[in-house]
Amino acid sequence: MRRVLPLFAGASMLAALVIAGPQSSAAPVPTPEVTLPPIPAISGLPIPSLPTDLLVPKFIGAAAAKNPISHPTIPQNPYLSPDGTNTMHNDAYASDAYKVSGPLGKNLKVSSASYGIRECATIAFDSKNRIVGLCGGLEGFGMMVIDPVTLKPISELRTSARNLATAANPFTDICGGTYFFLDKNDVAYPTTAKKTVLKIKVQADGTLIKQKEWSLADKVPASDCLIATMPDWKGRLWFFTQQGIVGTLNRTTGAIKTVHLPVGEEVTNSVSTDETGGMYVVSTHALYRLDATSSGTPKTTWRRTYDRGTRLKTGNLSQGSGTTPTLLGEKWVAINDNADPKTNVLVYDRRKGVKSRLHCKQPTLAANAGTTDNSLVAAGNSFIIENNYGYGGPTTTILGQTTTPGLARVKVDKTGCHVAWTSDEIAPSSVAKASLGNGLLYAYTKPKQTDPLTNTLDAWYFTAIDIRTGKTKWSRLTGTGVQWNNHYAAIYLGPDGAAYIATLAGLVRIKDS
Repeated sequence: MRRVLPLFAGASMLAALVIAGPQSSAAPVPTPEVTLPPIPAISGLPIPSLPTDLLVPKFIGAAAAKNPISHPTIPQNPYLSPDGTNTMHNDAYASDAYKVSGPLGKNLKVSSASYGIRECATIAFDSKNRIVGLCGGLEGFGMMVIDPVTLKPISELRTSARNLATAANPFTDICGGTYFFLDKNDVAYPTTAKKTVLKIKVQADGTLIKQKEWSLADKVPASDCLIATMPDWKGRLWFFTQQGIVGTLNRTTGAIKTVHLPVGEEVTNSVSTDETGGMYVVSTHALYRLDATSSGTPKTTWRRTYDRGTRLKTGNLSQGSGTTPTLLGEKWVAINDNADPKTNVLVYDRRKGVKSRLHCKQPTLAANAGTTDNSLVAAGNSFIIENNYGYGGPTTTILGQTTTPGLARVKVDKTGCHVAWTSDEIAPSSVAKASLGNGLLYAYTKPKQTDPLTNTLDAWYFTAIDIRTGKTKWSRLTGTGVQWNNHYAAIYLGPDGAAYIATLAGLVRIKDS
């Protein structure tokens, strides 16, 4: 994953956080939909800056040289828009890697736009390179089309509403708007809190039109909710619920086929798929490869349990793997587990008919203080993991607080795997991304301030790390204050190489000038 958990923004955000109090990381409660008015119009003015921005370094390090890194071919799913533009994790393999070269750190220009109390944590790019975002806040979720340079909204359409009268915690509620995918025809497929899948067309002028809505309510219990959708290579739309229902939807006939994972297993992450027909999902207990039968019914091809640990670690939303399964080349699929004292990167042979499934198990991150709730990044012949231990919501990173350091690159070879490097950068909850075009890994970081003058400030940085060495090349300040917290939003690279990161107050754009 991960993960779309939007909430407060604007000048009153800190007060709202204090009122909200400590945030639980317990499994989210499904939220029934209520009738709300259309999304209010917003201006897209810059995210508010603070005078404290002047007290911390604006830029640390030096610009990097472009040094592309080779990577196994990622085939294009014909039912998705071009790779790098279609989902939170970039492609059907959930690689979190881009072919395009992102910012090198040369005279970086940072701009932003505030969208009120909405965070556009999952975004794609349409055929005109416009941003298509699934944006959520206290009132619910909506699709937005956004100018990729000015960040001004072009159009908006409400997709799902949130019932504020329920006990669901908006910081951890992942029902009704976590993921969507964009197809090659500029059509988005988000889910809703009322257990439907929408078909929304982005028109040539940027307006949004709802073309169709499929209800899955008779297949999904009232206590359950939709988490993720993804098309396979034959165009079947797969859907996954929090309580472990897996189904396929034939978008032509409307036929729905479902199976249920073992009782007690939950799904709280996104999914990946490959050209052989495999659909890969991780539950709170096991990693699965599922394939569809001739009738379209999902069937478990193989299942492997993992060590889910003895506790829900601060930084995870569930006791189990926090990752979307990440595919690499023609063989590998990788996740993390939740083992103690150290979490492991687990690399499996994903192909059918293989007798020896687990290829390697590599301990990573800090002992008794390491976990991730974000997808592994595939780069070259390796997987990169980010430590989210200690992040329990925005209140855990205010007034100078931050989380446990650590990123690690695990290289895979024919006989096993090993840690190639570790980094002490602190990325509380960013979905890191790799630029294969320049050899840099991007993370959204919050370093510990040690100067007595600034040790209660919350300075957020966009940071570039050399994929080959693990050395930090540079960090660029976005701003100080809780409004710059990304709260599990992913980093994205646009087709022109600009980087984007959603925060609790809006969207930030970073580009070499």
